[in-house]
Amino acid sequence: MKKIRLEIITLSSSNSHVGHYALVLGEASGKRRLPIIIGAAEAQAIALELESIKTNRPMTHDLIYNMARHFDINLLEVIINDLHEGIFYARLILEVNGEVHEIDSRPSDAVAIGVRFKAPVYTYESVLAEAGIVIDEEENQPESEAEAPGFSLADIESSDPLEEPEEQKPAVRKRIVGQDRLKQLQKDLDEALGKEDYLSAARIRDEIKRMTGE
Repeated sequence: MKKIRLEIITLSSSNSHVGHYALVLGEASGKRRLPIIIGAAEAQAIALELESIKTNRPMTHDLIYNMARHFDINLLEVIINDLHEGIFYARLILEVNGEVHEIDSRPSDAVAIGVRFKAPVYTYESVLAEAGIVIDEEENQPESEAEAPGFSLADIESSDPLEEPEEQKPAVRKRIVGQDRLKQLQKDLDEALGKEDYLSAARIRDEIKRMTGE
């Protein structure tokens, strides 16, 4: 069967599955989207790698990657190969000593490992035909978990974003509050990293980037 290349479009909280997240994959050369509901731990694992955030100690998928590289195991590609009774299935295509092996995997784990290897993700037409959503670029689409622009690790938390400074109207006051806010955010970021609270760290970092225009 012909394989169809997929790209990660976004990762966001799921409105229909409390405590879960929507991993939205998009057809590389088309308009179809493939949303897959995944768990919080797997969402965090994918997000950490996409955001290039390094943890103090290896997380589970980092450990798998490190072990594979240590023993010269290379991940060639990830294939979301089947959909049965609403459940997606995936396979890891591995190369070991010149031999190719296929390992069964959940799509969430497969993608989390795949992004660490920078391996391509594929699916089959049968899967896209059954579960894909066609996006019409000419229509005005409201922001949703399948259409959210860009990507941020903070998207996988359902809590409210960091509060803005209350006083922002006078320009001088805004600069003063802004400077104080940046100092506090940097302190909060250091504390979050020290506690290995990477979701909070990502949210704080995004706020610092927004305030500094980076």
